[in-house]
Amino acid sequence: MSGFGRGGRGAALLKLLDEPRRPGASSSPRPEPVKFHSNGDSSRVGPVPSRPKGRGFMLAALGQQLTGKEESNGVSEPRMPSGKGDFEPKSYGRGFSPIGESQLSRVSERHSPPQGVTSKQSPPPSSETAVDEQMKKIHISIENKENKIGTCGTRVELSANYIHLRCETDAVYQYAVSYEPQIDSRNMRAHLLYQHSDVIGSVRAFDGATLYLPIKVQSQVFKSIRPTDKVDVMVNLKLVKELPPEACISVYNVIFRRVMDKLKLKQVGRHYFDPSRSVEVPQHKLQIWPGYITAINEYDGGLMLQTDMSHKVLCYETVLESMTTIIQHSQRNFREVCTRELIGSVVLTRYNNKTYRIDDIAWDKNPKCTFTLHNGQETSFVDYYRRSYNKEIKDLNQPLLISRPKKKDKNRNQGQEEVICLIPELSYRTGLTDAMRADFRVMKDLATHTRITPNQRHFGLTKFVERLYGNPEILEELQKWNIRLDKTPIRLEGRILPKEKIHLRGKAFIPPIPDWGREVCREKVISAVDLTDWVVVFSRRDAQRTTDFIQMMFQVTRQMGINMSDPVRLEIPDDRTESYLRVIRDAINPRLQLVVIIFPTSRDDRYNAVKKLCCYESAVPSQVIISKTIGQANKLRSVVQKIALQINCKLGGELWSLDIPLKRLMVVGIDVYHDSPRNKKSIGAFVASTNNLLTRWYSRVCFQMPHQELIDGLRLCFLAAIKKYAELNHALPEKIIIFRDGVGDGQLSMVADYEQKQLSECFASFGANYNPSLAIVVVQKRINTRILGTDHTGQMTNPAPGVVVDHSITRKGWYDFFLVSQHVRQGTLTPTHYVVVHDKTTLKPDHMQRLAYKLTHLYYNWPGTVRVPAPCQYAHKLAYLVGQNIQREPHLSLADKLYFL
Repeated sequence: MSGFGRGGRGAALLKLLDEPRRPGASSSPRPEPVKFHSNGDSSRVGPVPSRPKGRGFMLAALGQQLTGKEESNGVSEPRMPSGKGDFEPKSYGRGFSPIGESQLSRVSERHSPPQGVTSKQSPPPSSETAVDEQMKKIHISIENKENKIGTCGTRVELSANYIHLRCETDAVYQYAVSYEPQIDSRNMRAHLLYQHSDVIGSVRAFDGATLYLPIKVQSQVFKSIRPTDKVDVMVNLKLVKELPPEACISVYNVIFRRVMDKLKLKQVGRHYFDPSRSVEVPQHKLQIWPGYITAINEYDGGLMLQTDMSHKVLCYETVLESMTTIIQHSQRNFREVCTRELIGSVVLTRYNNKTYRIDDIAWDKNPKCTFTLHNGQETSFVDYYRRSYNKEIKDLNQPLLISRPKKKDKNRNQGQEEVICLIPELSYRTGLTDAMRADFRVMKDLATHTRITPNQRHFGLTKFVERLYGNPEILEELQKWNIRLDKTPIRLEGRILPKEKIHLRGKAFIPPIPDWGREVCREKVISAVDLTDWVVVFSRRDAQRTTDFIQMMFQVTRQMGINMSDPVRLEIPDDRTESYLRVIRDAINPRLQLVVIIFPTSRDDRYNAVKKLCCYESAVPSQVIISKTIGQANKLRSVVQKIALQINCKLGGELWSLDIPLKRLMVVGIDVYHDSPRNKKSIGAFVASTNNLLTRWYSRVCFQMPHQELIDGLRLCFLAAIKKYAELNHALPEKIIIFRDGVGDGQLSMVADYEQKQLSECFASFGANYNPSLAIVVVQKRINTRILGTDHTGQMTNPAPGVVVDHSITRKGWYDFFLVSQHVRQGTLTPTHYVVVHDKTTLKPDHMQRLAYKLTHLYYNWPGTVRVPAPCQYAHKLAYLVGQNIQREPHLSLADKLYFL
């Protein structure tokens, strides 16, 4: 698959839209995966040849040569990311530059090889955003919310990536299909039913038990002949009900999957891509496949197709080639390095275009191992791949990759533990590693092809519809079901909320764009904490940089209204972790306000050890700085200004505020951190406001079972937060609004019922008459909705910050809205979706929307607006710090400070 070079932003997708399909591209149908059931008998594994060859033998033999025994289970050591510090890992505008804190490398836990080796792949869902049946039954407690549409703000014309779906039929008919005798095979069920196409017609959607037809057929019994043994089978067809078009969403998504197949696109995971128009990025050994994300759903504006452009990033190298490279660089501990690098990553098998998550590596198995198919036949992996996919495995001694089923797959298999065995030689890694994400050059080169402007995105959607109408097969498929698509994306009207006024100690202003970094660095903050007792720990080679840093701190804190005393300077002769810990422990005393640590380089183990000491063993705010961030004289002032602001927050100070008309209001942010590769406990973070200006916060964390999103420990966190609010304000909050992050569509009803019940039960602890009004708002940022504006020339642009859309593309029967809060200069921005799943307050939709927008201004790690409300972002930072670095509950005396920034 050859690419066409670097053709500028969006080149891959524009090629996908404009160029005809290249001749010779593979369009052969994908064979269905076959279930493997291992016999678990090691004696069935073939003997090792006397003169083994290939890289797989190197992997297996070298490990035994170096260790002399089987690999034992253990936890691999974490790696240190580059640029570790205490600032957000993001792009800072107007003089702001990041100081580090990049993503930590994922640490994987080794598991023993499974006893059975089985292959099973469930069919992917129709779309990532398809509505779950459970979600349709969501119960949203809303009082006086018959109209969820607000009126505040200036009206503006917008466009969105939704296309109206016109269903020119009155109903779709649903039938239940049963067989006598019982037939287990889904393919055989379909074959027996389709023998009567003269009655049911050729237009149908059948899943093995339920049949959907656009025509009405009377209930009846058919006689079919099973082709394998010529036995008569009675097929009972029973009409269940007539469905209106809006109730047939799953059927329409199935139909549209057929449409995507007719466009010659390949389904990878849940979405469709075109490998024949891939873009090569050879300098990083990466390949980009352009494609589409599609989903049909019912919205307030009717049935619509949501479609967006997407990319799939793949690695040139196979997993076997990556493992061989690891051997060449880490011979002694290559198994440990392979485990750390591979477990938790997602691979693509190109012979069937399926994606799998690697959960383990079976070092004691190879492609010559045998297993038993469902029909009882015993075969080897070599023979199976040769027969099923025409793939000849070259290296017969490579270990196997293990992918375990998800919970939903276990339920589908009646709890049977079936795993998928993959061949490294036939598997390609997808996505980006943490090292790639931290590499500016990699991300810049990828953005050249994947970052699409709003105008390109709108043009691409229009061309996508033209491709559909230009394909006779697709038109015929849609006409069979009486479906018609509009030819242009939806146009709708939104509103721009009023700009917010930023308050400092002696100045209030309305910034022209949501960025006030210059003002907050030159004016006095609203609440300054004097820095009188603090220490700076540094290595000998960073002595001069430390002196420059302290001198600049004296200059910048004076402008901010912060009084600062000279710190105690603690120089250590080396950069060993033990040396840092020893010096910090000796310096900690009850009067100490802050510990500043300057690291010569970025290392995970050292950073984690210092954070555990300062956040868990002792209760002292800490600030970690990487030496190179304060090493450039021309940028020193800008960097130190941001450090000074962050230190003031960690000591309990406040930087800026907004007008908050609601009194006795508590705002809460909740998020969950999952450590998927290590399968360790998830971390739930709870952050609540403690004053009327929503500028002071109280935080707690709770630990729960791995991968558990819904928090069981909410009750204790909520009780502690209300007590803290009452202690500081001498009154209990009257309104409590919770912004819940990290919840998908399928869990909305559980949040509305399960978590809401936990929270409401806490009120009785403060007296029988205490019953504050409670609202729970789910914040969703990983969505495929795109909202576009227009400029004076009619070109598509990103909408201005403050744009809100609460109709047409919102979900029918929900109380939800989309909010654009950020100012984006490159690419196409993604709005944030707010879903009010529980509301007992008297707030109007305008109030809820403006409160959400105000909160996006109050995140103190960035002097501008962010995508989510500040308490959600604080909860995210806290959960990440505890899950990645501390792995213990932080000291409670730090709970009223933003020590985790």
